[in-house]
Amino acid sequence: MQMNIERTHWGTVPGQGEVYLFTLFHGDMTVSFINYGARLVRLMVPGRQGPGEVTLGFDSLNAYLRDEASLGAVVGRVAGRISNACFKLEGRMHELDRNHGRHTIHGGAQGFGSRVWEAEGGVGTEGPYLACEYLSRDGEQGFPGMLTSTVIYTLTENGLRMNFLAEAGKPTVVNLTNHAYFNLAGPRGDCLGHELEFQASRCLDMDGELIPSGRLVDIRSTPLDFTHPTAMGARIEEDDAFLALGSGYDHFFVANGNEAGLKLLARVHEPVSGRSMEMHTTYPGFQFYSGNHLREGLPGRKGETYAPRSGFCLEAQGYPDAPNRPEFPSIALEPGRVSRQKTEYRFFVE
Repeated sequence: MQMNIERTHWGTVPGQGEVYLFTLFHGDMTVSFINYGARLVRLMVPGRQGPGEVTLGFDSLNAYLRDEASLGAVVGRVAGRISNACFKLEGRMHELDRNHGRHTIHGGAQGFGSRVWEAEGGVGTEGPYLACEYLSRDGEQGFPGMLTSTVIYTLTENGLRMNFLAEAGKPTVVNLTNHAYFNLAGPRGDCLGHELEFQASRCLDMDGELIPSGRLVDIRSTPLDFTHPTAMGARIEEDDAFLALGSGYDHFFVANGNEAGLKLLARVHEPVSGRSMEMHTTYPGFQFYSGNHLREGLPGRKGETYAPRSGFCLEAQGYPDAPNRPEFPSIALEPGRVSRQKTEYRFFVE
């Protein structure tokens, strides 16, 4: 079975360095990344009609430099929203970059998705891999402490594994995820026909600015209930206050139970292509986003044009606004310890 990796020069980010396209092959699976934002830019997986593209992306570095939707990026230092762009850690208040109204989202305007990472590929026992590393300086975007972050992507026989590791020079916070947009039918239409099933019967309550209140909401028998297979578009336009907050789905779902280790949290099936995708993760929950704010007419790859709900995100991560919510699982990281999280997307044809 073919397992290898190729590297191509893709351009330069002024003041940061060279950008390369890395393409990994494993049987019928192919994936490409760039080291700008450690971004996933292509993912080809089998379907009833053969291998096909299942993510949204661009053809050029310039398009990624202009990207406002974090397509395929590793977002951090803290994924999700931090209220009022500040938090207190060990008695000291830290002011962050305000890039989402009066709040911070995805680490600030120059978060990890806007940085050139060091990257090195190879082939291991389970498949080809790409290891990306970024050194975030003390005070970058307002976050305390130097932080070394590593993301190891492995293309397995039937999926994509992402190992997230982080080490800090002094107390800080960290919450890394990948912001890929999926469309299992291929990125030339909407994704509303995808059938979703989540191992999550609660989500975080939030206010009109999508900031968590601290309360968990039971969403069974509501338009957010995906505890049984349900089409994404079946209830997305219902007159529901919770749906209206995100103009569709943009909610953090909390895993049922609190067992440690890798666990299945979401399953997606696209009936036309026959493709199914499972998300397994060590994180305590995930942000489900139905691509509500993708720009109409956004040019993609080779004639693709995107629009609202052309793709969806399943972003396994820690709770949003955790630094300001002591009742949430902590995302604090102490020196001498290593933060370790894992997410796997596994693909099947049915």
